[in-house]
Amino acid sequence: MSKVEDFLSKEEELDIVEAIRVAEKNTSGEIRVHIEQTTSKVPFDRALEVFHELKMNETQQKNGVLFYFAVADKTFAICGDKGINDVVAPDFWDSTKDTMITQFKSGNFKQGIVDGILNAGEQLKKYFPWSEGDTNELSNEISKG
Repeated sequence: MSKVEDFLSKEEELDIVEAIRVAEKNTSGEIRVHIEQTTSKVPFDRALEVFHELKMNETQQKNGVLFYFAVADKTFAICGDKGINDVVAPDFWDSTKDTMITQFKSGNFKQGIVDGILNAGEQLKKYFPWSEGDTNELSNEISKG
């Protein structure tokens, strides 16, 4: 399970992209998933780098959320921009990670990721509801490094 290509099947990737679409449907927030083999950095630090590489820091309301995975390292991080971080509960990202880890421990990687995305989507919808004229500012496709 250490290769990026082997981490998720094509069907699982499509399910995740669909979860992003559903989560973003009622919000101006933006959610991305990035998967790479390994990182020599602290996962959250690497997630912050990817966050900027994907231009997630350029959303209008600073409400981007990145789910970052280093598959060979069996590690991941969730990185939210200032707009979303300022309004969610202080333990929100940790509790979202715990929800995901429960699925991961059973080998349900796709479901764990989907659960995390939908969890983030609920908060984005609550604090950044969709309004007329909102556009999807970032791709919903999974990026890979």
